[in-house]
Amino acid sequence: MTETAAPAGGPLTGLRVVELGTLLAGPFTGRLLGDLGAEIIKVEAPGKPDPIREWGKARYEGRSLWWPVQSRNKMCVTLNLREQRGQELLLRLVEHADVVTENFRPGTLERWGIGYDRMSEANPRVILARVSGYGQTGPYAERAGFASVSEAMGGLRHVNGYPGEAPPRMHLSLGDSLAGMFAAQGILAAIYERDVAGSGLGQVVDVSLMEASFAMLESTVPEYDRLGIVREPAGTNLAGIAPSNIFKSRDDLWMVIAANNDNLFRRLCDAMGRPELAGDTRFATHAARGENQEEIEGIVADWARERDAAEIDRVLNEAGVVCGPIYTVAEIFRDPQYASREMLVEHVDPEFGPYIGPGIVPKFSDTPGAVRWSGTWEHGSHNEEVYSGLLGLSDAELGRLREDGVI
Repeated sequence: MTETAAPAGGPLTGLRVVELGTLLAGPFTGRLLGDLGAEIIKVEAPGKPDPIREWGKARYEGRSLWWPVQSRNKMCVTLNLREQRGQELLLRLVEHADVVTENFRPGTLERWGIGYDRMSEANPRVILARVSGYGQTGPYAERAGFASVSEAMGGLRHVNGYPGEAPPRMHLSLGDSLAGMFAAQGILAAIYERDVAGSGLGQVVDVSLMEASFAMLESTVPEYDRLGIVREPAGTNLAGIAPSNIFKSRDDLWMVIAANNDNLFRRLCDAMGRPELAGDTRFATHAARGENQEEIEGIVADWARERDAAEIDRVLNEAGVVCGPIYTVAEIFRDPQYASREMLVEHVDPEFGPYIGPGIVPKFSDTPGAVRWSGTWEHGSHNEEVYSGLLGLSDAELGRLREDGVI
């Protein structure tokens, strides 16, 4: 990392990350760092690229739309990590890197002879972020892990859905994304420790998909420990937190209305033209409303059912009540808040041209992140730039490495 203020390319400009691994959690970590200006060198096996290039059923111009967003702002190189010369070349990249990320099954890098011991010999400052199903240690460490199982064993699936029904999954790879965010957080913390707190050395950041899901469980752990409570799914509400639910409008749209503290509840009562409810002993306190949740939410549902969604949204937000519609992605595209916050950003694909992808989170006042380029489709599209420009290999050396299947 540079010691001067980051230029306009983003707050992580000057940080170099070598990304190993495929699909979601590890590469999502790289995407988050790349969005904020880090230089990401993504390594793919020659002839066996990241499967996310073809992931999913939806196709546009014959291409999956996962890859170009997941791999935006990344320099793509090919490298055979199973070959000795490939391993040696990786360690040369490590010499120039701040961070390496990987999401192989634990032990894979060690079997290839490029574990953290070798990496830290090449560069004592390098940070290795390892993302796996269950972490690098423990009895489950060597199991294969996917987001679906991590969400299940991490406790998220059990509290999702409706009582007595099969616990559904989110129609997203939530566990992967959560792990990627924790990995990015851990990397930044390790950089702070290395460069500011003063050790000057790198370390391993060990992220488990299961633990990333588990970390979302709020008070369920002490509730079980002290009270023996096993939190169950509650459908569209939170048991004992009322009114806070979804309510259907007259024009058949679902609205979230959350007025579960005393001030918000008084505002809701006034907005509904029912100020007397705020003083009703059944509803006057948070605890009372929790005990009479079905009754108070039934009253709110009756009120909402007589009004269109636009009116509910306007009336309650003007009254300072927390309220908003449940959006589809189509409605997100029409929403002015998303537009004003630049959360729908044009990307330009090298093959099929412009398309809209998600914007950058979070926002920075002085050094904003950016989509500098969409993911490239050519395997090893940045081989020459990285291997010649960064490592100084000649054209002849690159040619021999290609012929031998090393890159």
